[in-house]
Amino acid sequence: MSLGIPASELIERIPGPAFGAVLALIAWASSRGRWPLALGMLLFMAGDWVLVALLRRYGVSYGPPQPQVLALAVLRAPFALLPTPLALLAQAVGTCLAAYGFWHEPRQVRVTRQALRSPKLGLGPGPGPPLRLLHFGDLHVERVTHRERELVRLVEALRPDLIVFTGDLLSMTRVHDPEAWEACRSVFAKLVAPLGVLLVAGSPAIDDDAIVETVLQGTPVRWLRDEIVTLTHHGRAFAVVGLSCTHKPFVDGPRLRHLLEEERQRTGDRPFTILLHHTPDLAPDAAEAGVDLQLSGHTHGGQVRLPLYGALITGCLYGKAFEMGRREVGGMTLHVTRGIGMEGSGAPRVRFLCPPEIVLWEIGGV
Repeated sequence: MSLGIPASELIERIPGPAFGAVLALIAWASSRGRWPLALGMLLFMAGDWVLVALLRRYGVSYGPPQPQVLALAVLRAPFALLPTPLALLAQAVGTCLAAYGFWHEPRQVRVTRQALRSPKLGLGPGPGPPLRLLHFGDLHVERVTHRERELVRLVEALRPDLIVFTGDLLSMTRVHDPEAWEACRSVFAKLVAPLGVLLVAGSPAIDDDAIVETVLQGTPVRWLRDEIVTLTHHGRAFAVVGLSCTHKPFVDGPRLRHLLEEERQRTGDRPFTILLHHTPDLAPDAAEAGVDLQLSGHTHGGQVRLPLYGALITGCLYGKAFEMGRREVGGMTLHVTRGIGMEGSGAPRVRFLCPPEIVLWEIGGV
């Protein structure tokens, strides 16, 4: 960071010839003066530059190329310590992995299916089928791409009873971009369900209140701001709590407890309760407050995962404990979605062993 300008933006401002010289220097230094290896590495780095630059042209993602190419160059450098044939083989494998992570996996929107039964929803199968609730999060829209079109197609095919979204509408780079606002609006305008579409805002730096309100204009989405709605599905009532996120559990926890207690005093009831909150960090507080199911996102599942280890980075106060997927926290079920999009700014537009997902829940009585 310099003069208030993000490092990624400074890197992107480097003129092309100078940036090429930086890559050449990394190739030379990491190869310890072995010219054949240095030239080979430089060619692989140039390939990375082309691979990443074409993402925008083909509408896959819209990040600044040079910061991402520099990150790949730094990752390539240690493998130059190997003997030349092995080092070149490692560079070729790296190109394959980069192509997969940048071009293929971010487009592979998966449907994850979950089921939950609760005595609060009545005994036996009841008068109708279980509630089909579709949860997704972390759109991070830059423009309408294959991901967003696939999201709409899958929702139409799955025909859920209720759709919920747990925050981060826009890419960090596109928060103030009216064209991105319109792209995001066009996605939500196509989402319909019998019980409605409910949304909570995500990180305050991304989901600014004024921008969220602008984006949602003309859509059927209901934005929950520290409020509870009671819905009924085939005669079974349940509550959905939408709590805004500050990334401070010591602030959000008391707000949640106050909201639930106020509602219980008003109705005298404790129905099956679903909490929509952007981050999983609130899970211990939510379990203590009597929530039955918390749906969150924010972590993106790490976006880049290693076999047997999982996420390298989670962005969660509890580290890998809540990095993604289903967890039982006290008497509450927590589910953290991998999300749809990618962060933005200078962060690589890449997913590896962590494809985007939407989650279809079937929730019924026991």
